[in-house]
Formats: sequence, structure tokens, C-alpha cells
Amino acid sequence: MNMEINLQRRKALKTGGGVGLLALFGALGLLQSGVAFAEWNKTAFSAKTMDDALNALGVIVPENGAASIQLTVPEIAENGAVVPVTVASTLADVEQITIFVDKNPSVLAANFTLPQGTEAYITTRVKMGQTANVIALVKAGGKFYRTSKEVKVTAGGCGG
Repeated sequence: MNMEINLQRRKALKTGGGVGLLALFGALGLLQSGVAFAEWNKTAFSAKTMDDALNALGVIVPENGAASIQLTVPEIAENGAVVPVTVASTLADVEQITIFVDKNPSVLAANFTLPQGTEAYITTRVKMGQTANVIALVKAGGKFYRTSKEVKVTAGGCGG
């Protein structure tokens, strides 16, 4: 009997907690009806070359953005499985930030779509199999801008 009461209590707490969380998300505006999420761009993420990845993303020749894009990566990555990458931009109306690793088996490492009014700043970790260039591509005002830095990898993180 006591076990049955405990199980019913747990079930009630789970249900109540879920409803409460749902209400909190609704109050914060995190739940919106009719919101469509972008599909994963399988072609871009499985591209083996920079040109193929750029084409799959619809990139028109990117301009040099070294003055307006800050790419922060370590000069030497002791563990290629977790290389920290930070990209920030002073460009107006940034729509997208994309990270490539030119010598990885799949060159596209990350792609972030930023809602209008969002600060152009992302930080993440990528895998690198070997010493390579990390390229940050920023789409702002319908144009593409890029910058890159080389990261020397002492222990690779990408298998096969």
C-alpha cells in the first residue's frame, strides 16, 4: 500500500512539474504556435570540400572580413577532439555565423542562424583531425564575409 502511494505521488509530481514548466515557457514567450524550424542542411554538413559546402549553403564569393570578424581559436590545440572556437562580429544585421575546418573529413563544423536583433557572438567547440585552418563565415545584410586562422593540432580528434 505504501509503495502504491509513493508511485502515485511521483506520477503526480512528474505531471505537475511538466505542466509547470510548460506554463513557464509559455509565459516567457518560448512557446509560439506556427513557428517553423529550419531543416538540417545534410548536403552542406556532408560536403568534403570547401567549394561543395559553400555551394550547398548558397554562399556567393565571401569578402575579406578580418576587420569586422573576431575569430578566437588556440594557436596550438593539445586535443583535437575539443577545440574552442569563438566568433564575434561588429557587422550590422548578422544573419548567420558558420565555422569550417578545411582539412576535416566534412569541412562544415557548425552553422548558426541568428534571429534579427541577436548579438553576433557564438562560442562552441569543434573537432579537428589535424593541423588546419579554421574559417569563420559571417552573413550580414545579404553578403558573406570571412576570416581564418590556423590551429596546430598535436592529438587529432576526428576518426576515419
